[in-house]
Amino acid sequence: MTKLSVTIITYNEEKNIRECLDSVKWADEIVVLDSHSTDRTEEICKEYTDKIFQNEWLGYGRQKNLCAERAENDWIFNVDADEVVTPELKAELMEFLSSSPPFSAYLMPRRNYFGDRWIRYGGWYPDYIVRVYNKKRARFNHSDVHESVQVSDRPGILRGTIKHYTYNNLRDYISRQNRYSSLSAEDMAREGRGVYWYDLSLRPIFAFIKIYVLRMGFREGGLGFILSIGHSFYTFLKYAKLWEIKRVKR
Repeated sequence: MTKLSVTIITYNEEKNIRECLDSVKWADEIVVLDSHSTDRTEEICKEYTDKIFQNEWLGYGRQKNLCAERAENDWIFNVDADEVVTPELKAELMEFLSSSPPFSAYLMPRRNYFGDRWIRYGGWYPDYIVRVYNKKRARFNHSDVHESVQVSDRPGILRGTIKHYTYNNLRDYISRQNRYSSLSAEDMAREGRGVYWYDLSLRPIFAFIKIYVLRMGFREGGLGFILSIGHSFYTFLKYAKLWEIKRVKR
């Protein structure tokens, strides 16, 4: 039987981490890489595993790769601290681990929540992500935000879902959009990406149309409209911040 290591990166996650750990305690190993939390995160994690390491924050992709390097097993299941593995996904993983997995990595759908509401439209679901992978054949890219597992061959697909408690409320949403747009701008600047007039004027409009109309965000009612406007503003912010970075460098 193939053994599986669950990897989790944390920083001040005492609100979420217990439910997350409860949902993965069946794994062969749980590895936590914390960034010197100042709350009860480490204390709670010690109830589930003794493999808790500390490291300064390196960015999402690098941090997750470092956590995987600390795992004993080749097969990794990376779970965020604000995610919960459903019983259906657990059963599916246990079944496919009973033999040799044919793929290097596996996609799975994710149910994203705003508060306690599951958002089904606007591109929020099924939100397929690669989270189960063989670390000898795949790893996370080094993006500071929206990191993803890079794999050379086609991934397999799992049916079970991860529940992702994405944002607590609008205040949390706005705060993180501001932070994520800064990280995205820095990523684009490192890649040598330019910024043009249409990035600041047309891209935000198209972003709203894509989320609200093409991906049917309107079916979420008033919240769908707010989230579509929020995505449009996020798009504007990351290009505006990229413009500022380049202006300062000049």
